[in-house]
Amino acid sequence: MLLEPTACAESGFAADSAAPHPAGDDALEPWLQRELLRRGWPLQRRRVRAKQHVFRAGQPRTALYLVHAGFFKTALLSEDGREKITGFRMRGDLLGLDALDMDAYACDAVALDTGELWEVPFARLRSELPPFQERITALLAREIRRDWTWMLALGTLGADQRVVTFLFDLAARLQALGFSGERLQLRMTRAELGNFLSLTLETVARSLSRLQARGLIEVAGREIVLRDRVALGELLAAGGRVH
Repeated sequence: MLLEPTACAESGFAADSAAPHPAGDDALEPWLQRELLRRGWPLQRRRVRAKQHVFRAGQPRTALYLVHAGFFKTALLSEDGREKITGFRMRGDLLGLDALDMDAYACDAVALDTGELWEVPFARLRSELPPFQERITALLAREIRRDWTWMLALGTLGADQRVVTFLFDLAARLQALGFSGERLQLRMTRAELGNFLSLTLETVARSLSRLQARGLIEVAGREIVLRDRVALGELLAAGGRVH
């Protein structure tokens, strides 16, 4: 099921969820909220449930979506049904950015838990608010750099190192949002994590077990606690696998 819109007037902006905003007033979310309020434009919110599609590849592109709450995955689907997860998106990320030059969305975007999206009226903002284009350009540049980082990781690191790299990346992103950078709640399944890291489900499970056996992390279902960041960093620097 795809999303159904909910229109929110000015009064709907003020009392938001308790989840922290991205650091700094220059982040897209507070900037967008401020500019829409200033112009009296309504904000279209999309509330989603776990496993609900935001959009599918090939569907006509009608808007971009700013993640306000929740966790999402983006994925490509081959003609024979094979899925490749291209990223995990959280608050402050923009869905649909890779389809700016297309009439249709380039990938699937799916909610991994309950969340909320803000519809970004891209065409109107681009034509009536020139600074918006600069922010989109900056976001695209950031996405390119993130892709390079993951290309390097997946092409040069072993299984344990890929898992640690992911945990460090997730911890940094959560910490930037004001959440704990030590106690991580994974919203994706082990299979989805393995898909993103180009590892099998079994390999991900073995890597987590090895890291836990050494006391580097603690695993309890989908919650992972980083117990020894120094040793985890040394694992990455050493280029080896935990034995």
